[in-house]
Formats: sequence, C-alpha cells, structure tokens
Amino acid sequence: MAEKKQTNIIYPKVRLKDVLKAFWCGIKPKKWWGFLLFFGVVGANIVTILVPIFYKQFFDLISTVSDKGIGSQKLIIIIIEILVLNAITWVFYRFATFANNVFQTSVMANLKQQAYDYLMNHSYNFFTNNFTGSLVQRVSRFARAFERLSDNLIWGLTPLVVRVISIILIIFFINKWIALIILIWASVFLGFNIIFSKWKLKYDLEVAEVDSKTTGYLADTITNQNNVTLFVGQNFESQGYKKVTNDQAKITKFNWNLSAIVDAVQGFLTVLIEFLIFYFAIKYWSQGLITIGFFVMLQAYIITLIEQFWGVTRIVRDVYQSYADAKEMVEIMLLPHEVLDIKTAVELKVVEGKIEFKDLNFNFNETRQVLKNINLIINPGEKIALIGPSGAGKTTFVRLLLRFYDSTSGQILIDAQDISKVTQESLRSNISLVPQDPVLFHRTLAENIAYGKRNATRQEIEKAAFLAHCDEFIKELPFALETYVGERGIKLSGGERQRVAIARAILKNAPILVLDEATSSLDSNSEMLIQDALTNLMQDKTVIVIAHRLSTIQKMDRIVVVDNGKIIEQGNHQELLANENSLYKKLWTLQAGGFISDKDENEPAQNPADIEEGENEDNDSDQENGGSANFVEAKFTNF
Repeated sequence: MAEKKQTNIIYPKVRLKDVLKAFWCGIKPKKWWGFLLFFGVVGANIVTILVPIFYKQFFDLISTVSDKGIGSQKLIIIIIEILVLNAITWVFYRFATFANNVFQTSVMANLKQQAYDYLMNHSYNFFTNNFTGSLVQRVSRFARAFERLSDNLIWGLTPLVVRVISIILIIFFINKWIALIILIWASVFLGFNIIFSKWKLKYDLEVAEVDSKTTGYLADTITNQNNVTLFVGQNFESQGYKKVTNDQAKITKFNWNLSAIVDAVQGFLTVLIEFLIFYFAIKYWSQGLITIGFFVMLQAYIITLIEQFWGVTRIVRDVYQSYADAKEMVEIMLLPHEVLDIKTAVELKVVEGKIEFKDLNFNFNETRQVLKNINLIINPGEKIALIGPSGAGKTTFVRLLLRFYDSTSGQILIDAQDISKVTQESLRSNISLVPQDPVLFHRTLAENIAYGKRNATRQEIEKAAFLAHCDEFIKELPFALETYVGERGIKLSGGERQRVAIARAILKNAPILVLDEATSSLDSNSEMLIQDALTNLMQDKTVIVIAHRLSTIQKMDRIVVVDNGKIIEQGNHQELLANENSLYKKLWTLQAGGFISDKDENEPAQNPADIEEGENEDNDSDQENGGSANFVEAKFTNF
C-alpha cells in the first residue's frame, strides 16, 4: 500500500494565490530591493528597444544622403548615440544585478527560515507520517522554487512584456497593419504556451511528487544502512530504489516529450512570422509606404521578439514548475498544527510537582482507544513506576504529559494547572526525559550535553558529564568534549549515548523527571556506575519511570500496573507481591532474581500508528492469546 494512503494527514488544497502569499511573506522585508531590481530591468529594456530606431536613422541616411561629407558626420553622431544607449543599458543591468544579488539571497534565506519554523512546530504525529528526506527536500525546493520564479519573472517575463509593448507601439505609429500582425502573432504564441502549460501542470506536479518519493527512499535506506547490511538487503533495496528511479524517469521522459511538442509548434510560428513580415514589408516598401531604414528596424525588432518568445515556453514551464515545487511545502505550511497553545496560554509554574491525570481518555486517529478513563495522582516528589505489557499504553502517558498529542477527553494537571492552558515551551522546560534510545545531534559532545541548558558554562557541562559517568569514555575520544558524535550520535555506543542523555537531564534539572528505559542500553557494570547519578538526579523531583529494571522499580514509592489502556492495580513492591492474583505478582515470579529485558517492545518509533508503543500488533496478540494476563509466560519479558 502506498505510504500516502496509510497516513492520517489530510493536506489542504493549495492554490496559486496560496503559493504567492507564502512567497510574499519572504519578500516583504526586502520588497524595496525587489522594486529597485524591477526598475533596473525595465529601464535596461526600454533603452535597448530605442537602439533599432537609430539603426533606422542610420540606414535611411545612407540611402538618401547626397553629400557624403555631411552624411558621414551625421552617421558618426548616430553611432555615438547608439554607444551611449548601450552604455546606459549596461549601467541599468549592473544596477539590477546588484539589487538581484541582495534581493534573492535575502528572500531565499527568509523563506527557508519561514518553512523551517512552521515545519518544526508540527506535532510528533506529523513527523512519524513523513519521510525525513522528503521533508528536507521540500524545504530546500521551496526556496529554490522562488529563485526560479523570480529569475523567470524578472529576467524573462519582464523583458518580454516591456519589449513586446514597446515594439508594437513604435511600429504602430509607422505602420499599424504590421503592428497588428505582430500583435496577433504574439497573442497566438503566448496563448498556446499558457494553455498547453496549464494542461501540463498536473504532470509537473507528478514529477515533483515522484522526486520527493525518490529522495525520501534514498534518505531512508542511507539512514538504515546498518540494517541493510545486517540483513543482507543490498539487492532488495537496490531493486526498490531502481523501481522509484524508473518511475521518476518514466514521468520525466513523458514531460520532456511534451516540451518537445511545444518546441515544434514554436518553430512553426517563428517561420510563419518571418514569412509574414518579409511579405508585408516588401509589399509596403514597393508601394513607398516604408523606408529601407524601417525595414532594418523591423528586422531587428522581429529578431528580438523571436529570441524573447522562443524562451516563453521555458518561462511558462518554469513558472508552473516553481508552483509545483513550492506547492509541496506550502501544503505543509497551510496544514494547521495539531497541538497549539491557546491564545490565553500562560507560563507553567511548577512549585511542588504534583501531577494529576483526571478522567483521561485518548483515541489514536480518533478511532482506536489507547487510554481509557485514567485517574491517577502523582504527589509532589513521589517516584512511581509504570509497568505493563507491550502496547499497554505506558509511553502514551508520557507523550500526553509532554503534549506531543492532545488527549481526547479529560485533563492532565501539574500543580493544579491544566497543561492544555499553558505554553508548550514552559511545559517542556519543566520536564526532563531520558529516552530509551537517545538520538544526538551531529555536533560536539559538549553541545549535545549543553542542549539541556544552552547557556551552561563549561564547568557545569563537565560536572554533568562526570555525574553521568560520561568522563570514562570522553577521555578516550580524540577531542574529548569537542568530539563530533556523528549523525544521530552514531560514533557512540548505545550506552554512551544514554549516559549523554542522563548528563543532559542532570544539566536541565527540571522538577519533573521521566525515565523511559533509561538504562536499557547499559551493561550491568555501566548501570551500577550511574545508579548513584540517577539517585542524585531523582532527588527532590517528581519521577515517572517506565519499564525500568527491577533494582530501580523496587525503590519506587509506588508501582502502577497498566494493561489494555487501563490502570488495573497500584501499590508499592511489597503490597503488589502480597496479592496472589495480581499481574505484578505473576511478572515478579517469572522475572525474580534477574533483570528485566533491556528492550521494551512498546517503542517501535518508525511506525506512526503505534504511538511508539507497537499497540496494534501487541493488542492483537493479546486478543489472539486470551489476554495479556493469560499470555504472561510467553510474552512478558519486560515491564
């Protein structure tokens, strides 16, 4: 099934005015440079059109002058006038070029920033439904679409319009019939190109869509290169890439063939205008209605028009192509953000750190119920563990707490403040998350640690690294804290990345802490080394631990057991063990004396429908095997 059919995102219809409006937002701060650019191009083309008038004077003088001495002087004056006009044209063009350099580079930077800012404010759900490579391509192509559009409108269409209008007016005052012929020919030429290009637009849009798909496939396979190698998938992925590139080649070839048809029609129209102009020029010259000089001027103008009109197909095609390229980004920019701050949103102020889930329900995609009527109070400074089978809904608690999603109904309160009524920035500033599989920036180790507190001093960074036992591997790195960690932190091991995430949380020092399998990538020795760091990190904080190892779970103030989206039991370790029929007791009996599995299956980040919990597969498995409680021996290798 195609990726687009599986996504729950419905993009709005994008019209031409939507694209132009998006471009205008980038143009507005530099609009005066745009006006100067336009002025320079118009001025240069008006002066250029005046030059053939002096050609007319030159050849009329040659054909009529009797005194060659006086005639030579006049001819020299005409040549000087032509040189002066060419010099003025050169000045106008240099002025326009300078203005263009400022205008286009600034506007493209504005558009990239505009697209980036809007894109990054989309929800977690949006990013799980889109290829990273495709999104990168859309942002880049959005700015390039403006560059292409600007080039064609300013350097292509503007000279065309100025020259056509000027030429027709000049010729009209000498011979209105020839002017009429040129006007009709120009109308047919332009009309054909516009109508044909508009019909061809759907194929241009298809080319842009296939190009994004090809880029997305390439980025996806490069990102998963390790998996491709591990599962010997080179040939399989090569065939997949071959298919998308062949699809791209097929639609591109079809598009090019359509362009070749346009070129053929244009060639015919060019021959036609040459024939008509020669025919009527000879006719009117023989009748004494036009001069040799006019004939020369007319030929100069016709050559200019043919040069300009021959490029009109490219101009129209590029304008539509620019629309097609920009449309993909504009539809993202017109797509409302799923999670928004209300207009009256205030800053969250956390004094105690009390968290309350009140009558909370959450349906994914408005159909599948993930959490059902959740009521849970986490007292200030309390440390709780959320445990349960894969797909039970544990990670969804955290996603809702961080407002990666909005709940379907009910409330989440922090210190009696509804999180839907506070700013997202202030909410997330008060919560530290140490994820199961930390992803790092391709920046230095120091920059990655300092992301928890971007104004941190070097001393604070080093202290956080020390407390998280990062110093033990940092000293082995070639540039210590200044070592670049690679894309997604690939140069570090899983355990090292997790320690960096812990150091980041230590530095952030938020009053609410969430540990989502925070030591799952550590061996027993490494875990022992950072237990004291975690203990220090959890002091004076409200803590939620998801599927943590037994050694930590036993120390929690309370353990909350979740199954099928409901809280089925809670209490401390001893209280839950005392209940012979509890799910926790069964899990403990199965796991007693050991560690919980390092990997919680409830976090398959790449499946957008699973909310990072694998809930479709796991819930289906529960039903097929008579429910999670009955299937414990085969399935529950973790909490």
